[in-house]
Amino acid sequence: MTSPAEPAPLMLFNSLTRSLEAFEPVHPGEARVYSCGPTVYNYAHLGNMRAYVFADTLGRVLSFKGYRLRHIINITDVGHLTDDADQGEDKLEKAAAERAQSIWDIARHYTEAFWEDIRALNIRQPAEWSIATDYVLRMIEFARSIADKHCYELPSGLYFDVSTVSDYGSLARAATEAGEGRIEAVEGKRNAQDFAIWRRTPEGETRQMEWESPWGPGAPGWHLECSVMSEALLGFPFDIHTGGIDHREIHHPNEIAQNQAFACSHGSGARFWMHNNFLIDRTGKMSKSSGEFLRLPLLVSKGIHPLAYRLMCLQAHYRSELEFSWDNLLAALTRLKRLVMAVEGLKKRAAGTWRTFWYSAPVPGASNPILTQVWDKLHPKLQPLLQEFDSAVSDDLKTPLALTVLENVVSIKKVPPESKLYAVELIDHVLGFGLMDLSRDALRIRPQGRSIDEAAIQEMLEDRKEAKAEGNYSAADAIRESLALLGVSVMDGDPLGWEWRIEV
Repeated sequence: MTSPAEPAPLMLFNSLTRSLEAFEPVHPGEARVYSCGPTVYNYAHLGNMRAYVFADTLGRVLSFKGYRLRHIINITDVGHLTDDADQGEDKLEKAAAERAQSIWDIARHYTEAFWEDIRALNIRQPAEWSIATDYVLRMIEFARSIADKHCYELPSGLYFDVSTVSDYGSLARAATEAGEGRIEAVEGKRNAQDFAIWRRTPEGETRQMEWESPWGPGAPGWHLECSVMSEALLGFPFDIHTGGIDHREIHHPNEIAQNQAFACSHGSGARFWMHNNFLIDRTGKMSKSSGEFLRLPLLVSKGIHPLAYRLMCLQAHYRSELEFSWDNLLAALTRLKRLVMAVEGLKKRAAGTWRTFWYSAPVPGASNPILTQVWDKLHPKLQPLLQEFDSAVSDDLKTPLALTVLENVVSIKKVPPESKLYAVELIDHVLGFGLMDLSRDALRIRPQGRSIDEAAIQEMLEDRKEAKAEGNYSAADAIRESLALLGVSVMDGDPLGWEWRIEV
């Protein structure tokens, strides 16, 4: 092949229509994406982080397909209650009271911890992190603009009347009271699904975060925040709104209702609504109410590189449930090790003949797929594999197939190493492991509280080999036991040639 076939059309599953649809951007050559971010009252658990691996992969695919990406992720530092009710404690206010700290300090601490997790998973920075408290005055104006036609007041605040917009709940397929079972009754609400867009501070109470409004002092409702920030930063309509599948039931339908009211249209604000499925945890440690819940630093403390979790996420389609287990995670780590070793071997063999690709930025108003840019650098044997990769990620982000293509690229015979490296770099541009820089040594992480000297381990392994060669099996076993006490497992006969690993 001398030139690539027509790139595969990008097809994405739209939760709003429950169907695959061709992606056609609102603004030619540009993709505008909004992702629901964390509520920074606690650390993010692994299930939370799956949503950002998904959103990052989506953004990388859009870039790969040649679109200029404008991705916004919000930080909710006010307004989210401890459940989906319209009344009760704000999560940030509650955390601040429990810890006897300023609510601003609580939000800053957990925001920075979340950003550390983002970096550890090699998730690209969005165009902007939108902080909810920076937009409160704009939220008040947004609410004021829709209040007369779509809202009513109760003693507890301003409520949105869902009967004033068309097809409320169609995203969730939950247009009945039964479908909104998590919403507790509030006296005076016209409809069970009506929701607060401004929560008035109860008489006699003072919140650390409260603002004056036409409906009394208080704070915005959680749903209002995302409508306001997405409109302010992306405009209506924009291309894609992402979030976890739990947002599909209440939060996103409420956003859509507000967007319709604000825009005076039947549009939903975003053309595509995309949702990743749950990470299923049978250990019982996904809940933040448990002590040692499943966080990314917990993996690191056990000697597991965070990118093993990223790979585990990509082994499943984003719309499929993914079960967490330590065995699954270790299997993903082994798969990542194989890839790292293969790339290291290619770089050694290429020695000075390989240079990184330079991708040109998409021209405003047009797209320039990366595959087209690099096609001529690819060996003829690799070209059909890269077309397979393009087809996989273009078909609603089928990352499990994309991973298989990556492994086929590194294992294919009679292809120069520098050409393989071009293909690996291209694929990794989407999968996001950083394989061109990730080393075998970086994958060995010392478990927390264990003192491990890698040079000493290697010396003990050499002593063990000598002992076995001399038939001194008792001495070899004693060395194995000594290593085990350090948290090191000897891997005799490991096909990867890794020789040892740090035990979980």
